[in-house]
Amino acid sequence: MEKLIEELKVCISALNNKIGHQKDLDDDVLEKLYSVFPFNKFEYVISRLISCGIIDFKDYLNLRNSYLERNKYLYVFEITAPRTFGETWAQRHLNELVQELRRPSSSLDPNYSGQYDFWYNGIKIEVKASRAVKRESGEALIIKALSSDSKSGFDMNFQQIKPGCCDVFVWIAVWRDLIRYWVLSSDDVKCNAYYSKGQHRGNTGEGQLWITEKNIREFKQYEVSPRDILDKIVEKAGK
Repeated sequence: MEKLIEELKVCISALNNKIGHQKDLDDDVLEKLYSVFPFNKFEYVISRLISCGIIDFKDYLNLRNSYLERNKYLYVFEITAPRTFGETWAQRHLNELVQELRRPSSSLDPNYSGQYDFWYNGIKIEVKASRAVKRESGEALIIKALSSDSKSGFDMNFQQIKPGCCDVFVWIAVWRDLIRYWVLSSDDVKCNAYYSKGQHRGNTGEGQLWITEKNIREFKQYEVSPRDILDKIVEKAGK
């Protein structure tokens, strides 16, 4: 979004230089512009720039394609219900990447009662997901979503972690432009310095872990490419 705003400001400046100060594209006017989906201030600005000959249709397509490339996972931030994101989307996404993973059942594991998300050759796997969002922002989730090269501080919270209920964790971390995957054994999580026990009062064996711009480099050792997720699950389970 920041990149798009910068590009449009350059075009607005060119328009002002061409025909004088264009008041209908002032920041104050745009901030007060009444918008109803899908008509918003970006549609308004781009239409004005095209009508005045500052950009043509080809320029618009270039703007559009560049934005889509930079925000290929922005749709994930439109999922507002935490349960829908953390369970429905994340589990389906991982299963599409690693189709060998099976949904657990009592026929596979007689002791299974919903403790973990996937089963693979006796390995109990729990999936957790989080999104990189700007810290201390009261804006909507989709607005405070960050790109992977952003300099802004961010919070990424992996919640309701229960190392005693699985063998391996797969963590999915989403930015606007990329997704990262971390595979950790239950001991990797339990012994991590950033793992905080007792997320909810009375829930023994449950905790949470915060990843921020300050400690994310320390999790590089757990990062894997999508094609290596299954191999790393097996390796971590063996350890």
